[in-house]
Amino acid sequence: MNIGYARVSTADQNNALQTDALEKAGCERIFQESFSGASRERPELSRCLDTLRAGDTLTVWRLDRLGRSLKDLVEIITELEGKGIGFRSLTESIDTTTAGGKLVFHIFAALAEFERTLIQERTKAGLAAARARGRKGGRKPKMTKVDVRRAKAMLLDPTMTKTDVANHFDVSRVTLNKALAELE
Repeated sequence: MNIGYARVSTADQNNALQTDALEKAGCERIFQESFSGASRERPELSRCLDTLRAGDTLTVWRLDRLGRSLKDLVEIITELEGKGIGFRSLTESIDTTTAGGKLVFHIFAALAEFERTLIQERTKAGLAAARARGRKGGRKPKMTKVDVRRAKAMLLDPTMTKTDVANHFDVSRVTLNKALAELE
């Protein structure tokens, strides 16, 4: 069965162009929705994916109608491929039911993997460069070293509890205990 999926980003837009193309391509059933591609909640896409069975083909007008990103697109199509479901994109002329279409898809998948690897390498290089300049990542501590020394001095008074000291510095007891442990 050839099943179509059409999506527009806002309710003001119209699916007519997509649905006409999907009908012309022989789609027997078309799922339509008006949701931003950035939205994780796409109920019609979920229904569409649940409807597909081995031997079916999911057809979209353009690739960007299906996935939020190249990574997302690759994940969806890989999942379909694993279930024996084909994929077609009319505008980009990709059809994973053919050898050429599978080749194009695998090139896309390789590019997505390459992009992820580059992002990881740039992130690691940026963090290393920041460390070399003396910058430390993560949140700033809730208590300064001076605050921790004052807290330790306050705790020398037998009438003060850790809860009192933590409240004084507007932190939790866990934060106070951690700061005191790091001081020692």
